[in-house]
Amino acid sequence: MQETVYLDNAATTPVRREVLEAMLPYLSEERFGNPSSPHRLGRDAQAGVDQARQRIAGAMGVEPGQVIFTSGGTEADNLAVIGAALNAREQGRPFRVAVSAIEHKAVLQAAHWIGSQGGEEIILPVTSDGTLDQDAVDAALHSGLAVLSAMWVNNEIGVIQDVETLAMKCRRRGVPFHTDAVQAVGKVACDLHRVNATFVSISGHKIGAPKGIGALIVRDRQALSSLLHGGKQQYGLRPGTENVPGIVGLGVAVELAVSEVGVVSEEVRRLRDDFEARLIAAVPDIRANCSGSLRAPHISNICVAGADGSVLTMHLDLAGIACSSGSACSSAVSDPSHVLTALGHTPEEAGSSLRFSFSKNNSPRDVDYVVSRMPEVVQKVRQLSELLSE
Repeated sequence: MQETVYLDNAATTPVRREVLEAMLPYLSEERFGNPSSPHRLGRDAQAGVDQARQRIAGAMGVEPGQVIFTSGGTEADNLAVIGAALNAREQGRPFRVAVSAIEHKAVLQAAHWIGSQGGEEIILPVTSDGTLDQDAVDAALHSGLAVLSAMWVNNEIGVIQDVETLAMKCRRRGVPFHTDAVQAVGKVACDLHRVNATFVSISGHKIGAPKGIGALIVRDRQALSSLLHGGKQQYGLRPGTENVPGIVGLGVAVELAVSEVGVVSEEVRRLRDDFEARLIAAVPDIRANCSGSLRAPHISNICVAGADGSVLTMHLDLAGIACSSGSACSSAVSDPSHVLTALGHTPEEAGSSLRFSFSKNNSPRDVDYVVSRMPEVVQKVRQLSELLSE
């Protein structure tokens, strides 16, 4: 079987050995209890949940009681955006949210749902370099909001938003600020002592934990209403029996990712930059989108003129190279990337772009292999496109 060079780490990552080892006792008869049970097995399970909370809180610079576990980043985003909006409506405040045009679909669709329920959604434009238009931010805050949401690191182009300034502006206006930090944790410094966000979403499977576990950091419980109804677990904000093995794994993964961020991010950045430089030299008529912007180190978004991105990903897969066209959550959709079109790219340019994403598991040999195969693959796909257009 052909070995695959995996450059789709922004989509998901393998479970780390340390994470799996920490989880295994909670998947066996050793510690299988329900954390809400009063007996020893229940207390053991609760101890695992508590320790994970402490690990995440210590790594992220928050209090343990501010960590609310979810099924992943999508649920965390929905809980923050919709939960804050519902809370505002209950309190007689504006049922209005503002989100950036390049948010993950979990945030954008949450905002659309609020609009469908009689609320108002404001879509904040971005400049051509992928950063928020600050005049639009100021105008939205002036109008009165239930929450403003802007992702820390964009999942398609890797551009870093100035979340510290956004959080400060929101606080001055008394508006809760939410940031989706799914692509930020372990890639850039996420110091929540400095970034005073009200809500922060994180996801396990982007940093070596399993799929199906994430968390929302909630600094102000009074600003949030629950979307689920049932028991009193997690202060009633996210009722239901906790995913104890996943939570334990997330605690270890966050602690490791944050502790390694300095060294790993520089290693990954060198790989990414070398990859872009060599690829641009090897293949005519390609460019790295947003290469002049402040970017997280692990994401490279490449526009290949004259070639369809979805066709390119299929041919690269046949060549043993795993990447994506757009985000993993949208890769099955034929519409061009909403992120790239929001930046002013044409639908054709957006449809011709690929996302390569790196991790500490990648090596210079991976870059060598991809650069060696790309000219042939691109030429083949461009020829196919020309034949189909005749």
